[in-house]
Amino acid sequence: MSQKRILVVDDAPINLELLVGLLEEKYEVAAASTGDAALQIAQSTNPPDLILLDIVMPGKDGREVCRMLKADIATAHIPIVFFSGKASDEECDHCMELGGIAYLKKPVDAVSLFSICEIILPNKVDGVEQNIPVSSCKTKNSENLSVD
Repeated sequence: MSQKRILVVDDAPINLELLVGLLEEKYEVAAASTGDAALQIAQSTNPPDLILLDIVMPGKDGREVCRMLKADIATAHIPIVFFSGKASDEECDHCMELGGIAYLKKPVDAVSLFSICEIILPNKVDGVEQNIPVSSCKTKNSENLSVD
């Protein structure tokens, strides 16, 4: 089985470096610091299996990037996990309505990060990719996947 590819999108260089550093131990990781760069990587010939997407960014924010990815048949299937330092139930619900499948609060710790990646990333069963349901990640349980 080939290594799963994760796209991490955050405009803060320190956050991007930290997340990429943690994830590259186990996954192939691409990084983007803008919404436009994220769209370009996601729409490439080697799209990610999962996108970790910051909400608050200059230019195209995470919400707009998600809308555009979900509207494109070539990228609509890619799971998106939102993360933000301004977590609230309303924000989480809005992100789920946009097509996100989970919401993490910054700062994200390594255990939470790897847990959510393992839950969400597709697994191969007899050579066929199967998605694990992640409804438990929504709203109230997203607090269990974050660090205050």
